[in-house]
Amino acid sequence: MSALLLDGKKLASTSEIEIAKEVSELKSYGINPTLATILVGNDPASETYVRMKRNTCKRVGMESIAVELPESTTTDELLNTINDLNKDNSVHGILLQHPVPSQIDERKCFDAIDINKDVDGVTCLGFGNMAMGLNAYGSCTPAGIIRLIQYYKLDIEGLNAVVVGRSPILGKPMAMMLLNLNATVTICHSRTTNIEKIIKNADLIVGAVGIPRFIKTEWVKQDAIVIDAGFHPEKCGDIDLDDMTNISSAYTPVPGGVGPMTINTLILHTMQSAKKLIKD
Repeated sequence: MSALLLDGKKLASTSEIEIAKEVSELKSYGINPTLATILVGNDPASETYVRMKRNTCKRVGMESIAVELPESTTTDELLNTINDLNKDNSVHGILLQHPVPSQIDERKCFDAIDINKDVDGVTCLGFGNMAMGLNAYGSCTPAGIIRLIQYYKLDIEGLNAVVVGRSPILGKPMAMMLLNLNATVTICHSRTTNIEKIIKNADLIVGAVGIPRFIKTEWVKQDAIVIDAGFHPEKCGDIDLDDMTNISSAYTPVPGGVGPMTINTLILHTMQSAKKLIKD
């Protein structure tokens, strides 16, 4: 039996239609959902990612504000920019594009974002709230993965889940989200011993290590759920997906799996942030 393809591109497209309807309804209340994107420097990949996010805003009828700062920007200058956006009532979500130039204290700047506008799920407070099961906008890539899992009705309760990678905006929040859904979670990283053996025992694998095809096909046990959160110039992810249709029970393709869900989740969170104003 062929594995279930977890089609993030399809789900994101369906979600965009629903978000567009919600945005239109919010506008009837005089609320114009708006995402502010902050790009520091001129990294080509970052410029591309920000452009994709702004284009998605446009498709669903949402406003976006592009804040572009020079490579020489200091931590204090970036903090002032974030503070201005925090105070701007017309802005419902703030995205600080990662990475920022090395002279900037990125964590300090992330944590300066108003928790109510942290639609990218990058603040320590947001992470803590999410981990404790409180309301928070989870980091967009892991939150998008959870949406995929739930859309395809995959029952992960009790499964042995292995997250390969421990970044603060992917690996760590991914582990907490899976734990909150009652999976049993192991986090592997660059200093993990016997990593192949640990992965081979996984019912659910999330590749989030940032190394092309790091997780080999032969490390994946039969009928495991395989989630590849990586994307590299070689048009591959962190997992060697060859023959995954015959090995896994369900898997995300690269491209077209996790990637589209990341941006879609960011836009969804921004709409949800704006929607809260109706209740106030």
